[in-house]
Amino acid sequence: MASSGETILVLDAGTTSTRAMLFAPDGSVLATAQRPIGQHYPQPGWVEHDAAEIWRETLACARRALEIGGGARNVAAIGITNQRETVVAWDRQTGEPLHRAIVWQDRRTADTCLALRVSGVEADVQARTGLLLDPYFSATKMRWLLDHVPAVREAAATGRLAFGTIESWLTFKLTGGAHVSDASNASRTSLLALTGTTWDDGLCDLFGIPRAALPEVTDNAGNFATCLPEWFGHRLPIAGLAGDQQAATIGQACLAPGETKATFGTGAFVLANRGQTVPRSRHRLLGTVLYQLQGVRTYALEGSVFVAGSLVQWLRDSLGIVASAAETEALARSVNDSGGVVIVPAHVGLGAPHWQPEARAAITGLSFASGRAQLVRAALEAMACQTQDLAEAFAADGAAWTRLRLDGGMSANDWIAQDLADMLNLPVERPDFVETTALGAAMLAGVGCGLFATLGDAASAMRGPVRHFSPEMDPITRSARMGAWHRALAAVRQFSGKSAET
Repeated sequence: MASSGETILVLDAGTTSTRAMLFAPDGSVLATAQRPIGQHYPQPGWVEHDAAEIWRETLACARRALEIGGGARNVAAIGITNQRETVVAWDRQTGEPLHRAIVWQDRRTADTCLALRVSGVEADVQARTGLLLDPYFSATKMRWLLDHVPAVREAAATGRLAFGTIESWLTFKLTGGAHVSDASNASRTSLLALTGTTWDDGLCDLFGIPRAALPEVTDNAGNFATCLPEWFGHRLPIAGLAGDQQAATIGQACLAPGETKATFGTGAFVLANRGQTVPRSRHRLLGTVLYQLQGVRTYALEGSVFVAGSLVQWLRDSLGIVASAAETEALARSVNDSGGVVIVPAHVGLGAPHWQPEARAAITGLSFASGRAQLVRAALEAMACQTQDLAEAFAADGAAWTRLRLDGGMSANDWIAQDLADMLNLPVERPDFVETTALGAAMLAGVGCGLFATLGDAASAMRGPVRHFSPEMDPITRSARMGAWHRALAAVRQFSGKSAET
């Protein structure tokens, strides 16, 4: 039985949790359900997820949201957004995963990336894909699975292997076999040229990835496939797909060249809309597909920081310094400064603009006067310092920010929003509804199923009010903070470089 309605069900499969949100056409949330996703760390630097758990918990969230929101009969379409670069290998015939998913944070292929860089191919890879050679991206993860997991090799040899990122995996499971990946997610694999319509043969050969195992590359909005009725009782169309950071950029209505957003979640990700100009960076930023509609691509320049909210999670879960993330704002406000403490959150290496996968985190400036408030404040201060490094790289690439739109769970912290405005010396705005990743997926699905004619129409209808933060910090304080940050960062980079050599 097919459904008809005007609500949009979004499946938002993140790094630490998965959830479902039911949106009305005006952007209001009618229902939400969320469940945690287990994190697996087999070795230092390795991060894995159970793909079967992601599917199981996402389905449970979707059913719960529909139960709260009145059932599937009112749903016009499904939108899916996901943690990017995470790779699942599964059997096309059984639909079962062949290994745990290798997560975007995973660093196990650092040596492979180093060997490729030494061979001199990075410039060509970057020119074609907009990406650098780093374990962050999907291709070397796929190669590792082929090299180290017999079941994956056997499935490849017999034509049963399917590779995909999380939106591809969920679509396959929901539809009973559709194997697709939208252009925004595909552009994060290192296997899709920015100007190519499908997988690049030369890149597949370079990384040793069989084309037959890869999904079809699609637009970000359209009628991709239809869910099996057994899941929700209705044949719901999947009409929007996007990687989480691209979805957040759309949800922030950064639809014109130059408009820029920063998402502070597990990591921190800044994307600047570059229109239909293919982005080229000389300062180690990334070029990526923002979205593709009717075969036409809009691009973005991106800076990716690997550790943001996960630093607070580490303070909570591993060190026990806070009982919840909500405590951090009050603790940061309880002291005038960090007392000289600086945290460089390189727990899984340094991302943009440094790209040093072997780097590890450090806490500097400790004294007997350092307590939990100083450590928490230093952790939050690291968010703005990392973002300022990105701002300088964007400006050097000709994409200077004039204002910054914030979203993600950490941006709900008013202290962080104000600190970003102060350290960037720029106006910052934050929507009242900070979960713009899900909103962007809803906007895409709304366009894909015909509820809206354009993304601009969807943004006008669904995006709510925003709050503004203006810079207040004096230049001397700002300069001193950045000076302390850069000294600590230089020490981490120097030590990590020496460690890598030995």
